[in-house]
Amino acid sequence: MLERLPRTLLRLEGLAVLVGALVLYFHADFGWLLLVVLILAPDLSFAGYAFGARVGAVAYDALHTEVFPVLLGTVGVAAGTEGATRVALIWLAHIGADRLLGYGLKYPTAFEDTHLQRL
Repeated sequence: MLERLPRTLLRLEGLAVLVGALVLYFHADFGWLLLVVLILAPDLSFAGYAFGARVGAVAYDALHTEVFPVLLGTVGVAAGTEGATRVALIWLAHIGADRLLGYGLKYPTAFEDTHLQRL
């Protein structure tokens, strides 16, 4: 049981990010349309795998780390830029859903080789 605890906690963190991002998104009354249009946009990074596992992993990880949407959301809130805040929350919701489902950041060895599987 304890050997599964880190994986379980990471999935719960994903759930927390997903729910938190969606609550903030709808609390701000941003509406459904942009959410529906952009929720899967980070998965376009899969195209990087057409150029090999190393390029694919870099492309995927760049769009599936929380660093960039947190920075974008921070700038959006600080500057009062609603568009940036909306995109950041959608992006975070996508990442949270991925983590909840067990999709992690990729190693350059293979698409299936993720940080969640190495725990």
